[in-house]
Formats: sequence, C-alpha cells, structure tokens
Amino acid sequence: MKKISKMVIRRLPRYFRYLSDLKAAGVERISSTELSKKMHVTASQIRHDLNCFGGFGQQGYGYNVEQLHDAIANILGLSRHYKLVIIGAGNLGHALANYAGFVRRGFRLVGMFDVNPDVVGQKVQNVTVRHMEELEEFCKQEKPEIAVLTVSKPAAVEVANRLPALGIRGIWNFSFMELTAPEGVYVENVHLSDSLMTLSQHITASTGK
Repeated sequence: MKKISKMVIRRLPRYFRYLSDLKAAGVERISSTELSKKMHVTASQIRHDLNCFGGFGQQGYGYNVEQLHDAIANILGLSRHYKLVIIGAGNLGHALANYAGFVRRGFRLVGMFDVNPDVVGQKVQNVTVRHMEELEEFCKQEKPEIAVLTVSKPAAVEVANRLPALGIRGIWNFSFMELTAPEGVYVENVHLSDSLMTLSQHITASTGK
C-alpha cells in the first residue's frame, strides 16, 4: 500500500469541509483552480494531494463535488460510525460532549467518566457521567473505539495505558501532555494553545512588536 504523508492526511478534513459547503450550496462541479481560490492553497497542491489517492478529476471538467466529497469521506472513515467515550468530565469534557459536530461526522458519544464525586452522576447530552472504576466493564459492553482524554497531566499516562486492553483504537488527547501511542493505538495530541501562539506570532511579525 502506498504510504501517504501525514501532511496530506491532515489536509483532507479541510477539503472535506469545503466540499461539504459546496455540496450544500448545490455546486455540482469545481476545478482545482476554483477550489484553490476558496481554500487559499495552490491548485497544484490540491491536485498532488488528491492524486495520492488515485485522482478524481477530469481534464476540462474538474471535480464532481458530490463524488469527491463522498470519496474523501470514505478515505477519512466517515462512511462508518464510531462510538467514543470522554474521560474527564470537567469544563472541557462538557464542552466536547455538547459539540454537535460529532454526530454529523458519524461519532457517537456513549459514555463519560471521572473520579470527581461532584460530577459523577451528572447527565450531559443524555449520557450519565460514570466513575472511572466502571470503565472496564462499560467498555466490555459498549465496545467504544475512541477515547477522548481531558484529564490532568499526571493522570493522562495512567489512563492511556489502560485503554488498549479495553479495545480502544484511537485516543484524542487534550491532556496538555504529549502522549506516545501504546501498541495498536493511534494518538492524536491536541494542544489548544498552539493555534493561539501561532496567531500571536503572525500579529507580532506583522506589527514588528
């Protein structure tokens, strides 16, 4: 199987979002040049990225929006549905649980877990927050594939090490700690402040201050 670079994979969700908007607007076809103007990337970059998966356009026609949208959805695995659990039911955990985009993209929240007695028993989006002691038994029954970590740094490694044995195949990590993927599990580390610091750099560079 041809190895695709991580940078290309990371651009696919952006293509998907723009194509979703075009599809909703009733646009039937678009050229790489037109798409590049909307996305502010070069047309050659778009063609290169899509050619990594076999290419989808036709010379003189461009891309069929619906077909390309559905093809990228399939590449991203959005044609199937995933169960996910959130571990850490604090403010960030609550915010993620209330994010409507999960359902639209095929991700279903089935459980939330915490050790804080003040939040255990609360309901978020009709999901009851359970104690961490129930995690193993819950996973045996519900078989979630993705775990979202919003726990503290000290707890992150311990929790992550428990997950592979429970059938978790992907960890979306918001713990502010760079986690290494346990064997058989993919970890996506999210650092919320990175984008803010990048924004700060652009402002600093533009103002010279």
